[in-house]
Amino acid sequence: MEITPSILTADFTKLGETLEEAVEAGINWMHMDVMDGNWVVNRTITFGPALIRSVRERLGPEVFIDCHLMITNAEEAWNQYVDAGVNLVIAHVEAVDDMDSLIKSLHDSGCQAGAVLNPDTPSSSILPHLANLDLVLVMSVVPGKGGQSFMPEVEGKVREFRAAIDKQIASGGRETKLMIDGGIKDHNAAMVAEWGIDVAVVGSGLINNRGTIAENLAAINSALGL
Repeated sequence: MEITPSILTADFTKLGETLEEAVEAGINWMHMDVMDGNWVVNRTITFGPALIRSVRERLGPEVFIDCHLMITNAEEAWNQYVDAGVNLVIAHVEAVDDMDSLIKSLHDSGCQAGAVLNPDTPSSSILPHLANLDLVLVMSVVPGKGGQSFMPEVEGKVREFRAAIDKQIASGGRETKLMIDGGIKDHNAAMVAEWGIDVAVVGSGLINNRGTIAENLAAINSALGL
């Protein structure tokens, strides 16, 4: 299972150094949480294309960057994030009117396309689009609501996606990746890996004041048996 850091717990005055520390620790996938102050429950505003462009310029083309768009207008704004240098745009199925059209637009631009759903959103909202998606993200917390604990009740949904993706791959279809985000730390990383997760987003479990990123990543990898 691959680990990607959410930068929301970082000190933004030292963001460049933090990201380089992550790369030096062996991380080559960065997760950018974009909130517009409107769509998420607590009206949080995080950052937009300008910061992502700076991250791309700082890290270069070798690092994979996704952006998780927790915004109301992903269908109109996606190209700003592609222009900023992301490799993958992940949009909320709850906030998009025409997911198929968005996926096609992203692929036509040369960008990968992902879909994300909230803990209480049924898998049936994304499964019809699975054949064309590069990634499915299952939220294990409610987006934008800080201080939440991991929600183990998403296990069934994760396993349902895992089975559908495995069947798709076995029939020669797209190798869609399965991601989880919310409350992932060293104590539950092995559990979600067993569920079939390919990529786990880790925030405070990776970027915190209790240890270096390398130390925290080592603890997660140890829990994974790596």
